[in-house]
Amino acid sequence: MEKNKVCFDILTPVNFITRSASVYPNKIAVVHGDKRYTYKEFYARVNRLASALINSGVKKGDKVAFICPNTPPMLEAHYAVPMIGATLVSINIRLSSKEVAYIINHSDSKALFVDNEFSGLVAPIISELTQVGTVVNICDISDERPLDGAEYEEFLNTGSDAPVECAVEDEYQVATINYTSGTTGLPKGVMYHHRGAYLNALGEMMESGFNSESVYLWTLPMFHCNGWCFTWGVTAMGGRHICLRKVMAEEIYPLLEKENVSHLCAAPTILITMSGYATENNIRLKRQLQIMTAGAPPAPTVIQNMESIGANITHTYGLTEVFGPHSVCAWQSEWAGLPAEERAKMKSRQGVPYVIAMYMDVVNPETMEPVPRDGQTIGEIVMRGNNVMLGYYKDPEATVEAFKGGWFHSGDLAVMHPDNYAQIMDRKKDIIISGGENISTVEIENTIYQHPDVMEVAVIPIPDEKWGEVPKAFVVPKPGRNPTAEDIVGFCKENLARFKAPKVVEFCDLPKTATGKIQKYKLRDKEWAGRKRLVH
Repeated sequence: MEKNKVCFDILTPVNFITRSASVYPNKIAVVHGDKRYTYKEFYARVNRLASALINSGVKKGDKVAFICPNTPPMLEAHYAVPMIGATLVSINIRLSSKEVAYIINHSDSKALFVDNEFSGLVAPIISELTQVGTVVNICDISDERPLDGAEYEEFLNTGSDAPVECAVEDEYQVATINYTSGTTGLPKGVMYHHRGAYLNALGEMMESGFNSESVYLWTLPMFHCNGWCFTWGVTAMGGRHICLRKVMAEEIYPLLEKENVSHLCAAPTILITMSGYATENNIRLKRQLQIMTAGAPPAPTVIQNMESIGANITHTYGLTEVFGPHSVCAWQSEWAGLPAEERAKMKSRQGVPYVIAMYMDVVNPETMEPVPRDGQTIGEIVMRGNNVMLGYYKDPEATVEAFKGGWFHSGDLAVMHPDNYAQIMDRKKDIIISGGENISTVEIENTIYQHPDVMEVAVIPIPDEKWGEVPKAFVVPKPGRNPTAEDIVGFCKENLARFKAPKVVEFCDLPKTATGKIQKYKLRDKEWAGRKRLVH
């Protein structure tokens, strides 16, 4: 049935900036160092970028890649690119050149914007990017233009301040593609649709208690699940974005006070750093700070430490495939009377689905029947709803597998408590979650197998006080070869993103089944003896 425009409008997060520029034209929208843009100026810059992209030949359906930290251009791209019906590809700045090349080529990106601090990722592989027709240097920390292409502000000047008509004709157009390592060596392109981005952005605002007087500090990377959709949600509410290039405690705390920050999002590893710095420097927050955390279940001690200095922690859970957070450990008033330690334990659970998500369960993955609500029976977390991805870009087989039985399969093993709050117990796959970053053991193993002195290898997560868990490699050298741990780590750093390199290498025989399959569980049991592995 044809939809009547009187009672229907396409849901797209692009419209958030149009409204806020109209309602709050003179209000400060974006702060980056000494730069301060009002909503009117922010909207004008978005329109200039959108029209400049059109003038450069970018068309509806084309992909535009950005390699950029949390600065205004990255934020502007979240509106300008989908506004013209194109698709934004935000690339993790911590990846290696090889991984960056794969993502740019696999996504079919036609334009590439690179912050000059990270031009070293692109320079070695620029000749491999056969589909890229436009390259733009984002000169934020210096005027250097390392790549052959225009400078960002000059590129904006080829566009116009005049409002660009939103080219979104279908809520299920692809707004962004976010690459996740998943459980294989090659990254998968997770396709976000406009409807999901719109609804999840509003869901984040509801669950975090954000309003027009709120001030958001960008400690979460915008390239990660599009900043959990806060890139759009903060603007929807008419709040203020405080950009931050590098996430360091010594920079966070001065900004919290200077800009009167009310909200931020962060992986537990950032909270560990923040709480340690606060303790060392005797810091107490002047304004209560609302912190949303996900990436790995925060230890109750971390929650206690942060709340003792004036923060309030909201624990959420999700994956790239569901636009970031999908569930929240929703606060129950009766928890207020619990001792601080017990209250923190309750807050560390994965909780219940967002209002805009609605559907999440823990099931037997074979029968798809819900597990008993006994807090003991383990099953797999599955999800469905408006904030589930369209699928994996150019990977229909992986999409079918992920959507088996009419639900998205998370790969996370959990229990369901009697109060219908989920709690993760382990992961179905051997993905390492280190400081909020996904690291595939298969990817590391495939790399180490390329070392000329290596015969066999197995990689598992081991506990780490700072990062939650880190990779450890168990290596069997080829006969007559004697590689060192430094050799293996150095080889990985040359061929992978540096954070994926194993932190520990042990040379030993590998436990195997009668058919020769490596028994990773025996390696894990040894490393995690006496400790329960709780990962996001």
